[in-house]
Amino acid sequence: MTTLDFISVRKTFGPTVALEGLDLNVRQGELISLLGPSGCGKTTALRIAAGFEFADSGAVHVANADISRTPAHKRNMGMVFQSYSLFPNLTVTDNIDFGLRTRRMSKTDRQRRVGEMLELVELTAFARRYPHQLSGGQQQRVALARALAVQPRVLLLDEPLSALDAKVRTTLRDEIRRIQTEVGITTLFVTHDQEEALAISDRICVMSQGRLEQLGTPTEVYRTPTTAFVARFVGSMNELSGTLSGPGEVSVLDVRLGAPHATGATGAAVTLLVRPEDLTLAETGLVGSVANVTFQGASTLVGVRLDVLDRLVSVDVGQGAADHLTVGDRVHVAVNAANAVCETVSQ
Repeated sequence: MTTLDFISVRKTFGPTVALEGLDLNVRQGELISLLGPSGCGKTTALRIAAGFEFADSGAVHVANADISRTPAHKRNMGMVFQSYSLFPNLTVTDNIDFGLRTRRMSKTDRQRRVGEMLELVELTAFARRYPHQLSGGQQQRVALARALAVQPRVLLLDEPLSALDAKVRTTLRDEIRRIQTEVGITTLFVTHDQEEALAISDRICVMSQGRLEQLGTPTEVYRTPTTAFVARFVGSMNELSGTLSGPGEVSVLDVRLGAPHATGATGAAVTLLVRPEDLTLAETGLVGSVANVTFQGASTLVGVRLDVLDRLVSVDVGQGAADHLTVGDRVHVAVNAANAVCETVSQ
């Protein structure tokens, strides 16, 4: 079973702590995304897995074997970079064949393997072309095929889609997932794009300041964030000021809301973090005026400026439900706080 484990991995660069005791298990055949803002430690973790950096303490295991001090070229990792890193003077075939040649495979075996990879990434018709004759998406497919050709134990992807335009990025994202699932390879995917992580991952490791904030499925990370950081970073959030009126209950203005995750002293000032889809336009609730209506196809975001809080909130309503609304209309906003994150306000 090819698993990848980070065990209390710590890494510093001078006074900067890049990783603070990272513990993470990537299971056999699983795709885990490392998601977080710049400087959170996700790329450092990937480079330590690849052998391009060594941890100050802790260990990295592959298939339960410690590879912490194994040189990069002996780890049998497949690496795909943001910048493709293809050899410009080699054809698609020769780029994919490069790693096989260095492993001294026979010509017959190399030809068979290259053919399999070209078919896997659907580039058979482009086999004799050079990188400059390919689109960005095609070049990244070649880079993926080259990484997989040597049958690595683990596939490492370092923001491989960030240099592509939005439409190509979405298409290639889905292709990477298809290929990863078909091959069944254990994969670590680094991204700062939450949409990519939610769409492609078996589990997401949300990171902040060198620490793991939350590890869970895309649904768990989005619907039940365990920290305010995760709530704000993954998806969009409305922030409502209120006070704790009892265990699992928050008062926002004069409206009492059931918030199961709210804990603390009664009367404490809190900020309630609520998804736009957990707000609805209703007959009763928080009162405000429509500030904007943004059509998004399947749904519409209605911006409502609440009267007393003087805060703009976004309400996600279904298709057609906001067609009658115009800026300035008076509305009520009902709040479902069942999945809300409650953050105590520092005094």
